[in-house]
Amino acid sequence: MIYHVTTRTAWELAQDQGEYRAESLATEGFIHCSEMHQVDGVLQRYYQGVNDLVLLHIRASGLTSKLVYELAPSINESFPHVYGPIQLSAVEEVTAIPNERG
Repeated sequence: MIYHVTTRTAWELAQDQGEYRAESLATEGFIHCSEMHQVDGVLQRYYQGVNDLVLLHIRASGLTSKLVYELAPSINESFPHVYGPIQLSAVEEVTAIPNERG
């Protein structure tokens, strides 16, 4: 299982469009994901003060887009990157992330 943090609005749009596409897919060529033990760090580094977030629980074996683990040199950890859209059928669960974190 891999995980992706997004907004509730972006997830609702994905449901209308039939697949999930993060902005990073257009700008960087992939969708940033993480393993469960990395989610808190991602929230602390990139989502301070952002509310109405959800966590997508993605079954890696259900992806049709390429999944590659790549090093993030700034923190010396490898993260899963999805090189293409995430089809809705690969998302097994969506959980709300509390607005008050920390």
